[in-house]
Parts: sequence; C-alpha cells; structure tokens
Amino acid sequence: MTTVPATDPATATIPATAQRGTTRRSRLRTPGAGGQHRAGPFALATLILAALASLFPLYWTLVAASTDSHRVVSTPPPLVPGSNLFHNIGYVWDNAGAQGMGVALLNSTLVAGTVALTTVAFSVLAGFAFAKLRFRGRGALFALVVATMAVPAQVSVVPLFILMRHLGLGNNLGALILPSLVTAFGVFFMRQYLTQALPTELLEAARVDGANSLRVVWHVVLPVARPAMAVLGMLVFVQSWNDFLWPIIATNGATNPTVQVALAGLGTGWSTDWSVITAGALVGTAPLLLVFAVFGRQIVGGITQGALKG
Repeated sequence: MTTVPATDPATATIPATAQRGTTRRSRLRTPGAGGQHRAGPFALATLILAALASLFPLYWTLVAASTDSHRVVSTPPPLVPGSNLFHNIGYVWDNAGAQGMGVALLNSTLVAGTVALTTVAFSVLAGFAFAKLRFRGRGALFALVVATMAVPAQVSVVPLFILMRHLGLGNNLGALILPSLVTAFGVFFMRQYLTQALPTELLEAARVDGANSLRVVWHVVLPVARPAMAVLGMLVFVQSWNDFLWPIIATNGATNPTVQVALAGLGTGWSTDWSVITAGALVGTAPLLLVFAVFGRQIVGGITQGALKG
C-alpha cells in the first residue's frame, strides 16, 4: 500500500504565476534596495502644485514680455501671452547698454564661466588639504577661512575698488574675475564633502602604489569630488551671473557691461516700460535655463551619487 505524504502548508509549492505576483507585490510594498513606493493622490497633488508654483513666475515673465506696457499694468492682468515678444526682445537686444545685449551676454558668460572654473579648481585643492592632509595650523587656518564668510561683501567694496585701480584693472573684466577666483564657501563646501566621501584608506593605497601628490589628486580626489564639483560650479555660476553691485562699481557700463548692468538701463526714462524690462529679464535668464537644461541631469545625478557615497 502506497502512503501519500501529507502536504505541509508551510512548504507547499506555490505556482510560478502566483510566485511572480507575490514577489512583485512584496517589492512594491517593502522598501529597500530595488524596492519602490507608489505615490498616493495627496503626494501627486502636492508635487503638481509645487511645480506650478515654481513655474508661474517664469510663465508670468513670458506673458509680460509678450505684451505692451499698458496691458501689463491693466486690471485684471493678462494671463495669455501676446504678440509683442520678438519686438520687445529685439528692442532689448539693441538698447540694453551702450553696446547692446550681445556684448553684455558675452561678458557675463566669460566672467561667470571663468569664476566658476577657478573657484571649483581652487576649492577642491584647498578642501582636500583641509580634509585629509596634516599640517601645522590647519585648524586655525580653516577657522580663519570660515570666519571671512561672516564679513559682508559691502564692507570690502571700497578697499577692493582701490586695489583694482592700483593694479590697473579699472574698467576691466579682470576686476570682476580676480576677487572671485576662490570663495570661502567653496573651500568649506568641498572640505565637508571630502571629509565624508573620500576614504583615507584609498589615499593610503594610492601612496603605497607609488602615486605622487599630483596623481593622487587627479586619479583619486577628482573622481570622488565630481558630484560636489558639479553642484558648486552651478551655484557659483548663477551667483556670478546675477551679481550687480560689484560689476556696476568696478566697470563702466558703457564699455564693459554685464547682463545685470545692461538691464539696469532699461528702466530709465520718463515712464517705465515694464514689458521691455520683463523681456530683458527673460533674455538674461535664458542662458541660466539653458545651462541647467543641458547639465541638470548631471548635477542632479551628482547630488544623488554624493548622497549615496556619504
């Protein structure tokens, strides 16, 4: 007589289809590596409202730039773009500053790009030194660098202006680049990042393999610091692009205008043409939007990569 073994519910074989369904549901419900969370209606509505609130100022700038000055200040205000956008942009392009908007965009791109590159380069080197190298007075020197962040920029305008005059950089774009080659915030930012993201064992392994300081920086430090470099470069570029106080003091707006200095002249006259001013603001903002559209994925990916490393 053949005995049929009893089936244990705990060890019973589950069909393949049921297993796939159970695995898929468990992945959706259980957080972890590879797991996903489904956003609920409240989360989706919150995200949509936040996105609309963030995009509305840009949309309103587009609407105001495409109308005339009378319609902009009318009640109720317009909510649909008009037909004067290219006319207003053409007026801004020819009349923003003494040499037009093209020269101002070129100057701002040169200044902001140079400042961003040099700030990132020097900040990585200084941040690496403060984070991983041992030398006498390191703590006091780093505290001094951080303390300079508490000094308002307006306090140094007069002595900095005199210094630039003595160096022969009056009314020159070099006066905008030289004082911003490195910032205390950049050094602090890179030092904090490299302290957490760069293992000391990795540096010691590179030293054991015979790498000198230059090779260590190039092959070890820079790959690890790349996410923070992307974020810092974007922040410094935007800050330098939007700077107005120092450029209008250090340079002559008639010969070497930046975007912000050139746009300041659009509001002068018997009456304020808000449509032209908003068109100028739209032109001045477009390069920043283009930079973020091109490098936004790398910047966001860098932030995520840095968070995972940390």
